[in-house]
Amino acid sequence: MWFVVVSIALVVLFRWVPVPATPLMAIRYFEQKKEDKNRVFKHDWVPLEKISKNLQLAVICSEDQNFVIHNGFDMKAIEKAMEHNKKGKKVRGASTISQQTAKNVFLWPQRSWLRKGLETYFTFLIELIWPKERIMEVYLNSIEMGNGIYGAEAASQYWFKKSASKLLPSEAAAIAAILPKPLSYKAKPPTSYIQSRIAWILKQMGYYGTLEY
Repeated sequence: MWFVVVSIALVVLFRWVPVPATPLMAIRYFEQKKEDKNRVFKHDWVPLEKISKNLQLAVICSEDQNFVIHNGFDMKAIEKAMEHNKKGKKVRGASTISQQTAKNVFLWPQRSWLRKGLETYFTFLIELIWPKERIMEVYLNSIEMGNGIYGAEAASQYWFKKSASKLLPSEAAAIAAILPKPLSYKAKPPTSYIQSRIAWILKQMGYYGTLEY
């Protein structure tokens, strides 16, 4: 009962209050300390209106093209992932932006059935209590976008030396392209693989058209 009460209270609180830090941020920070690396932590919360629509559209086209219409779970994507994984190929996920937000803000990164169950629970809560714009705002301010780099503003300053509000489509696509492996990929200068992802994302952005929540 207390878990339900506290979890709902947190979701209601973060409907209005910026998320100061996430479990992943703490884990990465202590990993840097354990490995005796220079500890890097850059996280600058900005409201959604100060994040370029180019970046909002780029992450939707890259990560979850049905974001504005689904209820937190993209059943068609889940079915496709299951069919793909049955063939024994590289495992493909089907997490929506809502699911990723729930995981980033409230849970830990390691995969387990317990975490997946809690992810489903928190996804249901944030879809119920937050509007889509708030989910996107929290997602873009919390997601890992480089080594010790969290959120759109920090990533924009780190990779392109400019505010997140001024990102060009190609720059937004470059940041979106590294999201699957932000500790391994670089938005600038891009490898040939990342360049191909950027081209694909830009093409999808053109197909998608104007972003409306």
